[in-house]
Amino acid sequence: MADERDDSERSEDPTQKKLDEALERGDVAKSQEVNTWFVIAAATLILMAFSAPMGFGITTTLRGLIANSYQIRVDGRGFLDAVSKLGIEVIAASAIPLLLLALAAIGGNLIQHRLVWSAEELKPKLSKISPAAGLKRLFSKQALVNFAKGLAKLALIGTIITLILWQQRYRLDGLVATDPAAILPLAQTLSLEMLGTIVAVLAVLAAADYLFQYRQWFERQKMSLRELKEEFKQTEGDPAIKGKIRQIRQNRARKRMMAAVPSASVVITNPTHYAVALKYDRGMSAPVCVAKGVDAIARKIRNPARALPGGRRGHRLRHAAQPGGRRSGLGEAYPLRRFTA
Repeated sequence: MADERDDSERSEDPTQKKLDEALERGDVAKSQEVNTWFVIAAATLILMAFSAPMGFGITTTLRGLIANSYQIRVDGRGFLDAVSKLGIEVIAASAIPLLLLALAAIGGNLIQHRLVWSAEELKPKLSKISPAAGLKRLFSKQALVNFAKGLAKLALIGTIITLILWQQRYRLDGLVATDPAAILPLAQTLSLEMLGTIVAVLAVLAAADYLFQYRQWFERQKMSLRELKEEFKQTEGDPAIKGKIRQIRQNRARKRMMAAVPSASVVITNPTHYAVALKYDRGMSAPVCVAKGVDAIARKIRNPARALPGGRRGHRLRHAAQPGGRRSGLGEAYPLRRFTA
């Protein structure tokens, strides 16, 4: 029940860090149908391009073996040498097609995900030998989909092969009395026709299965809000600690600002809330603000300014003439030292 509750709480899309960790564990979106399609497509191309050269090479080897069979020594080391030579020639004739099949199998994996080296799946787990976990996997949604997919493939491919061979049933009956050399071209033609049709059908199945597998994999990687918060703490740090650090920095910056107030040339305030300390020296194009603040910070800036020599009495600032000829107070200025032009 706990696992089901956790799964139901996973409503958030996974982060890139989560996806990278899954890839490192070897948990990737993979469709076996894509691998199958690559192998069958490669086999079809090999049959089209290399069947004649490969058949010619093997035929030549076997013809020579039969023609010189009386010279082959079958006692002791001679028989082993003959078998080794025959095996080498057969492998040489079929080396390129076998290499292409191996590359197609690797390409079927690489097109779905990048190359992954992980020993995570080799680690012993109790869930692999648990009967309950085994039954859950056996009757899971993934297993039922794979079963239905297998039945659909079997029925579809069986129907295609039956339709192709049914059209050639009269020619196939006459092959009993046909020269064996004439059977090979017909067998090659029928094989290419069946493989081509199967490749076209499996392409659609492979694409649909990959989309389904990717969706299932993406759903498994989804995260809950708690997991998102934990990952944020791991990557960005605990918000409480970051807030404490920010507060310490602000306090230190405020202390440095208050320590710079005595070096100001003047402190300008409004009657109640604001205070700005400005510093001006000869050669400066404009005054520099060394401290500013509102409310409590403004009082802390204003009080030291009043206590300094020359800052005990402020000069009241006034607005320009207002409508009606009245003037209103803007604030006070506390000169801390004489301005130098």
